[in-house]
Amino acid sequence: MKSSKKRIKQSEKLRRNNMRRKSMIKTFTKRVLSFLSNKDIEQAKYYFNRVQSILDRFSQKNVIHRNKASRKKSRLSKKINQISKLL
Repeated sequence: MKSSKKRIKQSEKLRRNNMRRKSMIKTFTKRVLSFLSNKDIEQAKYYFNRVQSILDRFSQKNVIHRNKASRKKSRLSKKINQISKLL
């Protein structure tokens, strides 16, 4: 049927977009963690703010669950606070 072919195309496009978005989350999270391991708090905070907005945006679009977004933000901020206390 025509509608099922269209639906297959739509779901494939959505899947590719979601994969791209999830990859973006992982990339920015890794950047924050790498700056933290290098003790560069300013850069880590800058990328943390970017990660926060990305997580909020993608949780609203149902790419990831809102609790997962909150959990990631919480864990990253906890790590930033721990390392900034040490310095």
